[in-house]
Amino acid sequence: MNRLRKISFTTACLLLYAYSYANQMAPAVQEPVDFMRSNGKIYVVMAVVCTIVVGLLIYLINLDKKIGQLEKKFKD
Repeated sequence: MNRLRKISFTTACLLLYAYSYANQMAPAVQEPVDFMRSNGKIYVVMAVVCTIVVGLLIYLINLDKKIGQLEKKFKD
């Protein structure tokens, strides 16, 4: 469980860092964002990114559970 908290905290920190970096760069890349927003494709991109991140988190949680079970099995 401690690993899961560390992974979640690290992921949250990385996402916040990426968000703050993207906000700093926003004036330099305003045209492509407006183009993607005007076509509605920015939402598709964000949905795909969110799906990938959620899938990776679920995979890591399941992997952590399996490793924990194996550790308990071989520890006994």
